[in-house]
Amino acid sequence: MWLFSLQGATLGFSAAASPGPFQAYLLSQALHLGWRRAWPAAFAPLLSDGPIILLMTLVLTQAPPDLLRALQIAGGLFLLYLAFGAVQRVRAAQTTAPVSVQNGLMRAVATNLLSPGPWIFWSTVGGPILARAWAESPAHSALFLLGFYGAMVSVLLALIALFAASARMGPAFTRALGFLSALALAAFGLYQIIAGWLR
Repeated sequence: MWLFSLQGATLGFSAAASPGPFQAYLLSQALHLGWRRAWPAAFAPLLSDGPIILLMTLVLTQAPPDLLRALQIAGGLFLLYLAFGAVQRVRAAQTTAPVSVQNGLMRAVATNLLSPGPWIFWSTVGGPILARAWAESPAHSALFLLGFYGAMVSVLLALIALFAASARMGPAFTRALGFLSALALAAFGLYQIIAGWLR
């Protein structure tokens, strides 16, 4: 029974610790908003993954190939938009972003929803495990999800706190980190557009 919870926690830790567009966006928000205002964005997967899990669990790997392609291109364009905004904030030397916490959360939800990572994960790894857990017992599937999101959100919160704390090392360091996070967002965006176009 607890094996599903352990599997979920292990996969959740790995998903949160792996560099990706969503993580780059969170770290950019942490740098400009501070950890208290950036923390809500760490819960974005709880809002965005529901439709992904439902769809991918139902169809698993039989989803149309054009779906991931369209998601990759749309997600790439959105990441380029976020990267542009991050550069503008750094150039303006703003310590807080001109967006509300709610807007930051909604952008995080959109970033996660438009990223192919969750779709691929739930169609190839998470979906089959969740379906197997559900076949044994609904409680087993609940334990898997609790383990996964408990570990994932905890790691994301820790990353936000660490990155926000690094902003205290001076304006030059903060600007460098800001440009690095914008560069990461742009790189992930270009990669997704190219990969989606060539798929």
